[in-house]
Amino acid sequence: MAKTKKKIKVAFPHMGTISIAWASALRKIGVEPLVPPYTSKRTLSLGTKHSPEAICLPYKLILGNFIEAIENGADYVAMITSPGICRLGEYGNNIKETLKDLGYKANYIELSLYDGFKGLYKFLVELTGRNNPIQIIRTLNICIRKIFVIDEFDTELSYYRAREIKQDEAEKNYKKALNLVKSAERTSDLKKAYKKGLEIIRSTKIDPDREVLNVDITGEIFLVNDEFSNQYLERELGRMGVQTRRSLTVSSFLKDAIIPKAFRKGETHLERANRLAKPYLMRDIGGDALECISDVAYADERKIDGIIHISPFTCMPEIMSQNIFPAMREDCDIPILALIMDEQTGRAGYITRLEAFVDLMRRKKRRGKLGGKLGGKFEGKSGDKSSAKQETMEENSEKV
Repeated sequence: MAKTKKKIKVAFPHMGTISIAWASALRKIGVEPLVPPYTSKRTLSLGTKHSPEAICLPYKLILGNFIEAIENGADYVAMITSPGICRLGEYGNNIKETLKDLGYKANYIELSLYDGFKGLYKFLVELTGRNNPIQIIRTLNICIRKIFVIDEFDTELSYYRAREIKQDEAEKNYKKALNLVKSAERTSDLKKAYKKGLEIIRSTKIDPDREVLNVDITGEIFLVNDEFSNQYLERELGRMGVQTRRSLTVSSFLKDAIIPKAFRKGETHLERANRLAKPYLMRDIGGDALECISDVAYADERKIDGIIHISPFTCMPEIMSQNIFPAMREDCDIPILALIMDEQTGRAGYITRLEAFVDLMRRKKRRGKLGGKLGGKFEGKSGDKSSAKQETMEENSEKV
């Protein structure tokens, strides 16, 4: 009897829910995905132990993911890389050498996303040893579509979580919707999963009259999209009655880096960044700095209640972004909270900062509404008396 050829096991690092899409792609191409345990304190401990002290948090978590994946039997670990100023381009060689020094035997392979569709195609051919254009195109199609569906679900989750009556009900429904996406193997299955998933999330009972704040989240893309890295930022904000919107998503990145221009709809994130960031930052300085600067201007343009900038400690592009924010205050009247994360970040102090920021935004929003109402109420009356009364009422609203 002929022996069945063993499928190679390939692992990627975690970044939020991205494993759902890449695992689906690997299965479709005939490779067995090995999804390492979701990032935990153990993952962080392993990565920190074997990383340079001054390296950023994403590097430590990725290294920890790879170690746990190899411990669970991975034959290959695949790393995303990129050119340019960001240190991400150097992560690959460092991780490869570290794993070798630690005695791990798994093969290391890189995926350059900035090579676009061609780079993804080349990666799958190199991984499988097969060059089947039809199969590879179908694989990439289902993978990219799943990413867009999951990002749509994230948007729905944010809306319902900020308004839910029973705490965490929206997130439970969201996870049910994700399971539908996981099991979808064909485009037709995915369409059904998308429709059914939206129905499940929208079944969450909400209070439509709740006072909800709207906050954009920007910063380094790994931290923005990975809930362990940002200490479950969106969940905590949702519990405080805040609806969040990620300015940096995997789908927005794909629109710029992978999807041909002819198939794009509307302005991409990078195109908007080049348009809105120019008064403050004339060129790309690496990482997501250009996008972050434009995200502040874009949030202010849409009259969003606030924006949170989250970045890893020692990330130079994001440090530059934070130093530009004060100059933007001359043109942008929007509260900005800058959060810097590393393995030493304490949860208690982190939550306190979020609560204070939410309180600041809520008082600002109420003061703005009150000012608008009073402006109409006292229009045409004695200027001095109405002005004094308005100032007194605004002071009282601040105390509240």
